[in-house]
Amino acid sequence: MAPPESSSLDRLVDAVRTHGGLRAKRAIGAVRRVLGAADPLSGPGDDGAAVEMSTAGSVIVCGEALLPGFVASDPRGAGIAAVLANVNDLAAMGAVPRAIVNTVVATAPVAAEALGGMAEAAALYDVPIVGGHLTEHQGEPALSAFAVGDADRVLSADRARAGQHLVFACCLDGRMRTDFDFFTTLESQGPRLAADVRLLARAASEGLASAAKDVSMAGAIGSLAMLLEPGRLGAEIDLHTLPGPEGVALDRWLVCFPTYAFWLATGRPEACVDLFRSAGLAASVVGTVTDSGVLALRQGTESRDVIDLRREPVTGLWD
Repeated sequence: MAPPESSSLDRLVDAVRTHGGLRAKRAIGAVRRVLGAADPLSGPGDDGAAVEMSTAGSVIVCGEALLPGFVASDPRGAGIAAVLANVNDLAAMGAVPRAIVNTVVATAPVAAEALGGMAEAAALYDVPIVGGHLTEHQGEPALSAFAVGDADRVLSADRARAGQHLVFACCLDGRMRTDFDFFTTLESQGPRLAADVRLLARAASEGLASAAKDVSMAGAIGSLAMLLEPGRLGAEIDLHTLPGPEGVALDRWLVCFPTYAFWLATGRPEACVDLFRSAGLAASVVGTVTDSGVLALRQGTESRDVIDLRREPVTGLWD
C-alpha cells in the first residue's frame, strides 16, 4: 500500500523547519557560551541591545554582517541590505534610527558599490551614515554596518506574555527576487519607507505593543519562534488571516526575508492594526500568545506543530 499523500499544511511545516535561514540561527548559541547568560533587553537576545541612559529613554545599538558571497556578487544590494537590516532591528526595538557606521574590506570597485548602496538606503530611511572604516583588499570582501537609535519605550521579547495578541504587519506591494528568497518593496515603498519604519516607535511610545520582532533571514515563522523562545511561549498562527502578497506561493512567503514585515505582541490589537493600515500597510491579528511553548500553524480545520520551544532551541541562547 502506498503511503498517504502529505497535506499542504505538512509541506508548509516542512518548508519552515528545513529552511536554511532558520537552521542557521542555532549558531547564535555560541554567544552565550562565550559571554554568559543575559536577558533579551540588555543583550544578547533581542534585535538590538538597550542601554539605559541617565536621562529619559534608552539608546538602542545593533549591528549586521553581510555574507561575503552576497557582497561579492551584488555589492550594491549588500549595501542596501546592511542599512535595511539595521533599521528594521532598531524598529523592532521601538527605536527611531539616528545614525549608522560601517566597515568595508574589499577592492576599490566593490567598496564603492557597497557604499553607494548604503547611501541609497540611508536616504530612503532618512538616517545618516556618520562614519566607518574602509580597507582595500584583493581577497574575499567583508561588509558590516552598525546602527544607533533611541526609544521612549522599548519593545523586547522579554515583554511578550501569554494572552497577548499577535499582529503581523507588512508591505505587500513588491516582488520576490529570483536569485534568493528576498521580497523587496523598495521600489514601491521607497518614498514612505522612513515614515513606515518609524511606526514601530509610535506603537511602543503609545503603548500599542510590548514586544516585536522584524522578519529576517529566518522567515516569518522562524522569526516569530525567536520572539517566543526567551519565555518558552507558544502560539497557533491562522494562515488564512496571515497577510501575504498575490502571486507568491505560501511556502516561499513563510521563509522569505521581506523589506518590511514585523510581528508585534499586543494587548490592544485593534489599535495596533489600525496604526499600520492607516499608513496603507497590511496588518492583521493572526494568533494569540500562549504558555504552551509550542508554535503551530493552522489552515482551516487542520493544525500542525512546527517547533516545541520547550525542547527544541532556535538560537540556543535560552537553553
